[in-house]
Amino acid sequence: MNYRYVGLLTAGHLVTDINQGALPAILPFLIAEHHLSYQAAAGLVFALSMSSSVAQPLFGLYSDRMSKPWLIPIGVLLAGVGLSTLGLTSKYWLWFATVTLSGVGVAAFHPEGARLMNFAAGENRATAMSVFGIGGTLGIALGPIFITSFLLWFGMKGTLALAFPVTVTAILLVRKFAVLSSFSTHSTHTMSKISSLPDEWYPFLRLTGGVICRSIIFFTFNTFIPLYWIAVHKESKAAASVALTILLSAGVVGQFLGGRLADRYGDRAVIKLGFVWLIFALSLFAMGPDVTLSTLLLIPIGIGVSMPYSPMVVLGQKYLPCRVALSSGITLGLTVSAGGMIVPLLGRLADSYGLGLIFWVIAGVPILALFLTFGLPFPQIDRKREPSSF
Repeated sequence: MNYRYVGLLTAGHLVTDINQGALPAILPFLIAEHHLSYQAAAGLVFALSMSSSVAQPLFGLYSDRMSKPWLIPIGVLLAGVGLSTLGLTSKYWLWFATVTLSGVGVAAFHPEGARLMNFAAGENRATAMSVFGIGGTLGIALGPIFITSFLLWFGMKGTLALAFPVTVTAILLVRKFAVLSSFSTHSTHTMSKISSLPDEWYPFLRLTGGVICRSIIFFTFNTFIPLYWIAVHKESKAAASVALTILLSAGVVGQFLGGRLADRYGDRAVIKLGFVWLIFALSLFAMGPDVTLSTLLLIPIGIGVSMPYSPMVVLGQKYLPCRVALSSGITLGLTVSAGGMIVPLLGRLADSYGLGLIFWVIAGVPILALFLTFGLPFPQIDRKREPSSF
């Protein structure tokens, strides 16, 4: 494993995804100050998800044909600068536009970042990808605490703080641009050696369905946990942000655990384990326990949602060995962001029937995910050395 690249790309992932974590924590402040409905607030999550989901596969196709490491610092910068201007206006269409710009930055970073991470990993792909994923999960986990502090101190203009970490990191990435470029050239040469391997589209599409299910679960909790804590549990905005951070911090454990287990037992086994785990954890949460038990349940839910993350990305790259960036753009982008597209529909349900109902709906999603991923075959690239399973 090339630790220099792994660390550098993980840092970029962290500061990029701080912005995805910050947006749900900003929503209660927008609702309180501008009297938005749950559906309108969730529409901003849709804007971030939609712009990211449409653009990421396109960036992935572009990176597979002609790797462009400059997309990494540009993506990092746009992700933060776009969202940082959210508090400078009171017009919904401008909020939508700035959030969309942030989504384009997220889309630019992920495929190229995951592509280079794939080659920096060596033989420990799932572990390296889990570290890369931990960077993103930590960013999303730190986002609520980071932005809530500034919003409490400075009001909505506190969103400007989001521009600082991405600017610093983008400068560091530019200073290492020659290193990234040389590694990009090496990865292109490596790809030419495996160009004879076939792309396995049918299992990849089934895996994609599983990633969409995981995405729906993740975005539902990421978006509605702060609102649920405030509206149902009658907790403060600060407590709501802490609850979201607990969920996402548990995801860091799940990320690392999933990567380590996948390198030892295989990607497919860990994916199935994660969804079985979620079936039980989500069902308990949907029963609506008191705030203490709800808080405790956020830990197994966070672990279960994040455990399949890196195995799914790595497995997708193995199913499409000649299109690593496209695979990453889909598993990290299009399908992951698909969950955000469902959020406005769930917001409408919450407006009509209460926030509790949506968690009953989501409790059935891991059952579908398990059905889609249960019989996935070994990738051809791995068939010469099948891992043990459990």
